Amino acid sequence: MSFLNQLKSQARALQSVQSVDLLQREANTRLTEAATTTVWLYVAELAKQLNVIAPGGPSLSLSSKTPWPAMKLVDFQVDARKKTLRDQEVFDYIALGWRLVPIDGVPVAGSVSANFPPDLQRIESRLAAGSVPHDRVHVRHPEKNTLQAIRFDYSTEARAGITITPDHEAANLVFRLANLQAFEVLTATYPAAQIQSPLLDELAKMIVGQASRFVFN
Repeated sequence: MSFLNQLKSQARALQSVQSVDLLQREANTRLTEAATTTVWLYVAELAKQLNVIAPGGPSLSLSSKTPWPAMKLVDFQVDARKKTLRDQEVFDYIALGWRLVPIDGVPVAGSVSANFPPDLQRIESRLAAGSVPHDRVHVRHPEKNTLQAIRFDYSTEARAGITITPDHEAANLVFRLANLQAFEVLTATYPAAQIQSPLLDELAKMIVGQASRFVFN
């Protein structure tokens, strides 16, 4: 066999592999889009129902010394964005968000202080995770002007939500859950083939504070 024929043979073999790979990626894309559409329809309907129910929220606190009042979940909103993948319009992500506010009355003012780095970092991360409205105040010694503590004056209201991002190449969906049970961000990845109503029911249970089998990574 001439060298040119050897190159032709290698090219045909490579094209065959590339063709199989493309077919697999296209199959993964179809499966992932179907799963993401299932999620979209589910969370859109879920938001409508929860806006009527306004379920109770989790117990929240920026520190163990500053518990918040009993909270409820309100103002559920759903959004989705699309992108182009191999000349096809597909889901980029789906977002379900809501507000956490006191069950009784309006948000109230509170404050929490920290003078050690670990405490400061923990409070700052919780404020950021919950998008909690706050002001940062440097507390100084009245005579020496030395920094004694950092005080955060805040309002007892926060945001929570879920972002679902499909990975069309790998045929799975990544769930990012913010502040469902506390001021924290958790993630979970599920194969697209597992995205069905029973799994989404477990996610809905977690949102409203019921026992759930939704598993995190």
